[in-house]
Amino acid sequence: MNVTPPSPPGSGPAAGRTASAVLANQLALHGVQHIFCVPGESYLAVLDALLDVPIAVTVCRQEGGAAMMAEAQGKLTGTPGICFVTRGPGATNAAAGVHVASQDSTPMILFVGQVARDMKGRECFQELDYPAVFGSMAKWVVEIDDARRIPELVSRAFHVATSGRPGPVVVALPEDMLTDTVDVRDAFPYQVTETYPAPAQIEQLRTLLAQARRPLAILGGSRWSAEDVERIQGFAQAFQLPVVCSFRRQMLFPQSHPCYAGELGFGTNPRLLDRIRQSDLVLLIGGRLSEAPSQGYSLLDVPNPAQKLVHVHADPDELGRVYRAHLAINATPRGFCASVASLQAEPGPAAGDWVRDAAADARRWRDLSPIQVPGELKMPAVMRALQEELPRDTIICNGAGNFCTWGQRFWPFEAYGTQLAPTSGSMGYGLPAGVGAKRLYPHKTVVVLAGDGDFLMTGQEFATAVQYELPLIVLLIDNGMYGTIRAHQERGYPGRVSATTLRNPDFVAYARAFGGYAERLATAEDCGPALRRALASGLPSLLHCVIDPEAITPSSTLTQLRTQALELQAKQAREAGPA
Repeated sequence: MNVTPPSPPGSGPAAGRTASAVLANQLALHGVQHIFCVPGESYLAVLDALLDVPIAVTVCRQEGGAAMMAEAQGKLTGTPGICFVTRGPGATNAAAGVHVASQDSTPMILFVGQVARDMKGRECFQELDYPAVFGSMAKWVVEIDDARRIPELVSRAFHVATSGRPGPVVVALPEDMLTDTVDVRDAFPYQVTETYPAPAQIEQLRTLLAQARRPLAILGGSRWSAEDVERIQGFAQAFQLPVVCSFRRQMLFPQSHPCYAGELGFGTNPRLLDRIRQSDLVLLIGGRLSEAPSQGYSLLDVPNPAQKLVHVHADPDELGRVYRAHLAINATPRGFCASVASLQAEPGPAAGDWVRDAAADARRWRDLSPIQVPGELKMPAVMRALQEELPRDTIICNGAGNFCTWGQRFWPFEAYGTQLAPTSGSMGYGLPAGVGAKRLYPHKTVVVLAGDGDFLMTGQEFATAVQYELPLIVLLIDNGMYGTIRAHQERGYPGRVSATTLRNPDFVAYARAFGGYAERLATAEDCGPALRRALASGLPSLLHCVIDPEAITPSSTLTQLRTQALELQAKQAREAGPA
């Protein structure tokens, strides 16, 4: 590859450059190392320019998968994941990944081809109004009509994507603009601004912690780093503070830590929910406590929580948006963790018993031994095999569905950067996220947990894993239905099954057809040896786990859900009396 390094920041060559060359240089000087794309004629000039900068390009099979790969890298690194797609249907396909980045507070930039400038407004071939289409999902949407403004607007895109509450930015590129020749200076590399608490706020926090009898912390959101996670562990230990991870944010605190108290989300430990309701001080760091972790906004009173609430968030617009905090601190996780790292510990009067009991509850909740489920191949055996065979820095990826409960509850997350899961609840996320992770960290073990319905939404990206020789492992959990929707169906319309049953392909043949390794697991004894064979294959692998449809959750079967719903309906009918 003939690589021309980007020009020095703030400078530019005397001779003119094409707009696409200017754009490629901006990406390189802002530190971009990977781009995910589905090619399109609307940005062919950019594809050509990317040959001349040191950026790896991953061509994907569908724009939704490409956008999710970019989002996954943004989630792991804290720097914007980059995706390029073509106009019209390419952009609308990519919207699924933009929505994940929005709800997960992930920095990401989606570059979209646009029709030529002299054709706009006529509804020509594949034309879209991008601000209208993406306006409710993206932090900012901009169309670059003047090539001379590329350095300015791309720099702004990086700053917007990473500032405050991070999120996606969409940049539209008119096809004819990309071939303009301009003489323009490059921008300086973007810089992320950290915000720190005021000393008076830290002193107030120390006083609140010293006075509290039942305090706890909830960690969430983005803008964390491994250093921040290490600092918050020391802070929790010093103040004997139980620490709860928000929905799909377990990588923010190691489960083996004596202060770990569990995770908030769907299917949360009831004892943890009681503990939060009984607390007298909640320290919410980085997160928003949105619908899933707040149990439908019922965990804390809205807008005035019964507990004293200290809310720490990087975006001032999130402070007071739902909950009125006793102490609102506008600070990034890095700024807050650095500020409390040297804070003199003064635990509250009941700290020792309070934190030990919380940790004991969390350990019991994660214990696989009492879990009994029907079927020949049981998920507790699968999870034990994962625990025994995989290194603790394995990156666990998943999409959405009832199958996620097993990984979220029973995998021992121990390190930052080991979890890729959409708080947006997006099906199909796991496999593209795994490809993005393996592309970024080729020497790490990457495991994708996928349901049968979940997998086939982006299953074509298994071909991308094969093309780029990315030996990730897909653990495909097959119960022949859209399990989450079926569970809701049995609760709300017991016995009336509609539109939730699936007829699946031969998943082993599917993976082998792409050039991967695959086998079917039938019993508990198959799990460990199959994992070892998959790891040894050196290929993208798929392990097909056929489980009993009745085994819908670790604690309930479909029959139990249906029976409970029917009994409730009968009780309500009796109480209502004759019509």
